[in-house]
Amino acid sequence: MPTLAEAVDRELRDRGRDARAQKEKAYLKSALDHYGVSVPDTRAIVRTALRGVEPSGTKLSHVEVVDLARELWAVPVHERRAAAAMVLIQSKDRLGAGDASFIEGLLRESKTWALVDPLAGDLVGPLSERDTAFDPVLERWASDGDFWIRRSALLAHLVPLRHGRGDFDRFSRFADAMLEEKEFFIRKAIGWVLRDTSRKRPDLVFDWILPRANRASGVTIREAVKRLSPEQRESVLNAR
Repeated sequence: MPTLAEAVDRELRDRGRDARAQKEKAYLKSALDHYGVSVPDTRAIVRTALRGVEPSGTKLSHVEVVDLARELWAVPVHERRAAAAMVLIQSKDRLGAGDASFIEGLLRESKTWALVDPLAGDLVGPLSERDTAFDPVLERWASDGDFWIRRSALLAHLVPLRHGRGDFDRFSRFADAMLEEKEFFIRKAIGWVLRDTSRKRPDLVFDWILPRANRASGVTIREAVKRLSPEQRESVLNAR
């Protein structure tokens, strides 16, 4: 009988399309192999696989979740690694700060926003909001030499702040220290978090970005002002 990871892999292969695989590999400038499966299809495959082995409310144990993700990730295929991230995200109620080293290892191996962003935003974000033992991990990530890890420290704030919760003061410290970095993915992440924070608290974002407008990149500013009022947007742009 195939393992659960092998069953997921078979479904991914069946839904793969060569043309899509070539296009996505080129778009992501990926060193991984690609099957050519869409994100919604990959998510559905993972959801169905987990539902099939978790009847009547029974859930995979923490060890089984981590082992499944590890087995999927071990083969350098983009969709397998995306599926591994989805397994962890869909099972995050069984994960915590004790898994930070494992998650960090995945982030360091990702080397693309397509894997880093869901791991950081949809996994680390909710976990770090729930478990304060993540605090020193995020503090360390914010000054890491790998910009993907620094991006992860920023994006870990995305989901909580989007919903009007979260630690904006900590995000502010991280973002302020990275504001003048040249790396596009850092600039974009700062703006992205600010944009989503402004869904609920536009005045908070306006008060933060206005005195920093002359230091922030165009990428950051364009994202940050998208949901501000026309008057606030004009003030920020004029301050540049």
